[in-house]
Amino acid sequence: MRVYHQWAKELGQNLLILDTPKAAIELLEKRSAIYFSRPRFGFLHQVVGPDFSTAALKYIQFCQSSRRKHRCLAHAYFGQNAPASSYKEHSVRAARELVVHLLNTDRSKDLDVKSKLSDTAALTILSICYGITPLSSTSKLAKGTEASKDTYTYYLLAVQNGLAAINKAGIPGKFLADVMPMLKYVPEWMPGAGFQTKARISGTCPPCFACTTLQTLDLEVDEGETSVGEDIVKIVAVLMYAAGSDTTSTTIASCILGLLSRPELLHRARESLDRVIKPGNLPELEDEPKLPFITAIVKEALRWREALPLGVPHQVEVEDEYAGYRIPAGLIIIANQWALLQDEEFYPDPFKFKPERFIKGDEYNYETKDPEYACWGFGRQICPGQFMAFSAIWITIASLIYVFDIEKEVAQDGSEIEPDPEYTSALMFAPESVPCHMTPRSQELARLVRASVVQEL
Repeated sequence: MRVYHQWAKELGQNLLILDTPKAAIELLEKRSAIYFSRPRFGFLHQVVGPDFSTAALKYIQFCQSSRRKHRCLAHAYFGQNAPASSYKEHSVRAARELVVHLLNTDRSKDLDVKSKLSDTAALTILSICYGITPLSSTSKLAKGTEASKDTYTYYLLAVQNGLAAINKAGIPGKFLADVMPMLKYVPEWMPGAGFQTKARISGTCPPCFACTTLQTLDLEVDEGETSVGEDIVKIVAVLMYAAGSDTTSTTIASCILGLLSRPELLHRARESLDRVIKPGNLPELEDEPKLPFITAIVKEALRWREALPLGVPHQVEVEDEYAGYRIPAGLIIIANQWALLQDEEFYPDPFKFKPERFIKGDEYNYETKDPEYACWGFGRQICPGQFMAFSAIWITIASLIYVFDIEKEVAQDGSEIEPDPEYTSALMFAPESVPCHMTPRSQELARLVRASVVQEL
């Protein structure tokens, strides 16, 4: 409630919080033409300028502004109909680097799972957007040592520190362009400037969003027809990183905590993986249709602990009416996505981690309301990276369950310690730690998987 009070002081106007699926769908989905706009956050406009943020754009301006191209670019590369190679291979690689790293971790020390998940999520997004990985990361991970503090690490830490500061501020926003003044200081090294320009000229740029889009831009320029500039490519790439890195790792962390609360789920999931995955291999994204219980686990993680419990603020363009109430023009509307995903009508026993709610017999249960109706936002401002994020979460969870015994920590008296970490109370709803032990299911499996991963990388 203090957050709402602070918003009222800063924004100077009333807020309408939508707590029911019916209201959220009616206003933000069915009437999205007039609820598309975003409130203007003065500090953001002062620091980054009014022509930067996709989400801060008024709908009328949207039809005439270059920011429409931002979302078109994002949907083309990251959307449901995007080429499979555009992001899936990057997600698989990042998950497998995580597996190798965990296999080689010194088990005499405490395992900081949360930080490793955060690094993996960041690596996935940076690889997808920029084609950037740590220098010699493969060989270093294979040997079980830390990556060097190279240029990648320097900029990764800079951006992560900026995101952490924004998260602590508790400013409302789903698509983090709304709260990213630090993006003004993205170095010229980032895509759209010298680094990627030289790379695409020399032909050394790895497949990624920035290079693929910039190469397309070069062709359009040669033909005398272009509607997309390098600045737009640069902005979209940075926004995708900002929107996807923390939310992905947070969902995976909460998923592990949910599985630890019910160890029988881990056994069931592992049995399903063993039936599908050949010995010595790791799960592939193409295995998803044959692994409905893994999909159910991911769906439940998205529902159970929504990473961004309050959606991006919307602003109604014209006066409207709903359920007999007048909604004045300019009113700010926020969907309480946490409440929507805990609705007992759709999800009985909502506070319990129950992936089986999405299973009917041995198949996926499509009768249960898909939590993705709310967790990615609403209407025309739905997150364009949702399919990329789901793939990254799915392949990481499947790989971890297949390779490791994931167990609770044990006290000195031999009793298991129930994991109950504190969750951050800010923009992100994230566990502050993921206390657990991860050990390979067998030495033979560890050897085969390590060899397979190193060979693939």
